[in-house]
Amino acid sequence: MCLTSVCVIILSVKLMKINSKYKGIVMIIISAFCFALMNMFVRLSGDLPTPEKSFFRNFVAFIFALVIMIKDRGSFHFQKRNLPLLIGRSLAGTLGILGNFYAVDHLALGDASILNKMSPFFAILFSLIFLKEKLKTYQVLILTGAFIGAMFVVKPSFSNADLFASVCGLFGGIAAGAAYSMVRALGKRGEKGSFIVLFFSGVSCLSMIPLMIFNFKMFTPLQFLFLILAGLSAAGGQFSITAAYTYAPAREISIYDYSQIIFASALGFFVFADIPDIYSIIGYVIIVAMAFVMFIYNNRKANTKT
Repeated sequence: MCLTSVCVIILSVKLMKINSKYKGIVMIIISAFCFALMNMFVRLSGDLPTPEKSFFRNFVAFIFALVIMIKDRGSFHFQKRNLPLLIGRSLAGTLGILGNFYAVDHLALGDASILNKMSPFFAILFSLIFLKEKLKTYQVLILTGAFIGAMFVVKPSFSNADLFASVCGLFGGIAAGAAYSMVRALGKRGEKGSFIVLFFSGVSCLSMIPLMIFNFKMFTPLQFLFLILAGLSAAGGQFSITAAYTYAPAREISIYDYSQIIFASALGFFVFADIPDIYSIIGYVIIVAMAFVMFIYNNRKANTKT
């Protein structure tokens, strides 16, 4: 029912005669809600191994991307010089999903989501490697501030029983940041977004098969339903965020992606009775504040240029 509602909202937005920026804002908020739903369904799928959950999430995305490629008569060819980046993006994205899903299974949904939202900050760092972009002083300060916020969520101490899961969640955000920077590099080299998603989903599914063979656990019909819903939610989030950035540039709407923290915390509270501790809440505030500072700075910089 919720996925049907999302589809109706997306269709309504396309028909509404409103400013493109506001369309982008609505779409990115829908995307945030879809990804929060994905995390909820991943946890609801129970004690299945993380690679198994990752496989189904990416298999659904692969089918969606394949259908779109066929429908749009897109080319399945790519530039040979882009192969290392395509493989790197796929492996980094897969590691990001594994880290995020493990965190989702062992942490409060809000904690897992905020750690995954560290990816934009680390994308700045990895842009230095893949895009040869120089780090500016303000970016270093923002990245440092966000990392301090993440430490409040991770709570690195031997007394923290969830330390390993928290580190996995942070690692997932770092890997996702690397993946996003490689997506930007591939885009600049002329690779189409739908093909990048298709390639990533395919490689990710294939890489999960060996892990599933050695640690496969048969799922119940209800678990299978939750896995499919997780995949559909992820696909909805991916296409919504893609649509959002076609309506408006990232510098104008990216801050609204952090609404996922609100959705995830609400779902975690009502579905799993998750209650973040005071340190996690401080971490949320610091990380979102750093995202807001980066958002304001990028907009002022863009306005100065124009």
